[in-house]
Amino acid sequence: MTIRNLDDLLAEGVSGRRVLVRADLNVPLDKQTGDITDDGRIRAVLPTLGALVQAGAKVVVCSHLGRPKGAPDPQFSLRPVAGRLGELLGAPVHFAEDTVGDSARSTVAELADGQVALLENLRFNKGETSKDDAERGAFADQLAAFGDAYVDDAFGAVHRKHASVHDVPARLPHVAGRLVLREVEVLSKLTGAPERPYVVVLGGSKVSDKLAVIEALLPTVDRLLIGGGMCFTFLKAQGHEVGTSLLEEEMVETCRNLMQRAPGKILLPVDVVAADAFAPDAAHDTVPADGIPSHRLGLDIGPETVAGFAAVLSQAKTIFWNGPMGVFEMAAFANGTRGVAEAITKADAFSVVGGGDSAAAVRALGLDESSFGHISTGGGASLEYLEGKTLPGIAALEN
Repeated sequence: MTIRNLDDLLAEGVSGRRVLVRADLNVPLDKQTGDITDDGRIRAVLPTLGALVQAGAKVVVCSHLGRPKGAPDPQFSLRPVAGRLGELLGAPVHFAEDTVGDSARSTVAELADGQVALLENLRFNKGETSKDDAERGAFADQLAAFGDAYVDDAFGAVHRKHASVHDVPARLPHVAGRLVLREVEVLSKLTGAPERPYVVVLGGSKVSDKLAVIEALLPTVDRLLIGGGMCFTFLKAQGHEVGTSLLEEEMVETCRNLMQRAPGKILLPVDVVAADAFAPDAAHDTVPADGIPSHRLGLDIGPETVAGFAAVLSQAKTIFWNGPMGVFEMAAFANGTRGVAEAITKADAFSVVGGGDSAAAVRALGLDESSFGHISTGGGASLEYLEGKTLPGIAALEN
C-alpha cells in the first residue's frame, strides 16, 4: 500500500505537535442508561493513540456517533466515550462540548504534551456529511486548524466522502493509523491470491445489501454459504415457500440468476428455525427449508445446516464471514450464528470477520476474539473494499 503510516510520522517526531486523529468511536449505547454496551471500537484505536501519547504528541481525537441530523443531539453525545477512553488509556481525556466551536478551541489550546482531547460528535455539524464540496471543505478547514498532522484510524468510515475522512487529509500531512493499515493489509489478502479453498459466509437481512459483494466474490470464491434473513429470497428462487419470512420479492429473479451462473457454488440452508412471531419467547420449531409453514417465519438456520456449513468450513484455508445466521440477539435464535462462528474458529484457515453485526455477535456470544484471524471494525467498508470500490478515505491518504 503506497500510503505513509503512523511509524513514518513518529520517525519525524511528534513531541509537542498537535496530531488530529480521526477515529471510529461509533459504539452502541444502551437506550435507557446511555452506557456503552460494546467498547470494541474504542479498544481498536488504542495502539495508535497510545503510540502518539507515548511520543509526546498533543492528541486531538474526532469521531462520529450514530446519525444525528447535522445538529447537537444529547442522545448522540460522545461524552460517555471520553470517559471510557480515559479508563482504557489510564489518563483523563479532555472533552470538548462542541466540535469546532469555543469549547473545542480552548480544549485543544490547553492540551499539554502527551495529553488527549476528544471533540464532540462530528455529525453535529452539517458540513461533515454535506454533499456540497464547499460546505464540506469549510468544515474541514475548521477541523484541520486543530492539527499539525492528521492520522486516519477510522476504517469503519473510509467508505464515506465526509469532511473528516476525505477533505481534511488534503489540508494536513497525513498518514494511516495502525488499525487502518492492518485492515487494508488483511483485506488485500482476500482480493489478491487467497489460499484455497476460499469460503465466504454471508448473512444479514437483505440480499440487496450484499448483492454487489456477491457479484464481486462469486467468480473468485470456492463456496458461498448463505444464511440470515437473506437466505429466504434465495429459497424462494428455488421454488420453496417461505411463509412470512423476510423476503425481497424483487430480488428473487436475481438470486435465481446467481445460482444458475455458479451451479453448486452457493450453499443454502436445508433446515431453519421457524417461529410464530418475531419475539424472543415465540413458539418455534426446526423445519426443512422446503417446508416452512405459511404462518411462520424463519429466524435462524437449523442444526443440519450448521453441520453442513461446518463441514465445508473445516476444509477451508481462507474464510470471510459477514452477517449473522439468525436473530442472534434472541437466545432461541442464536444457535446458528454460534455454530458457524465456532466452526470458523476450529478451521485451519486464515479467517476474517467482516465487522458490523458479525463482530458484535462474536462479542455478544462470548466467543474468543483471538481465535479469529482478524475482526474488522468496518462492515460496510470491508464489503466495499472486497467489491473493488474506491474508498474515499483510502484514496485521500494515497494522495
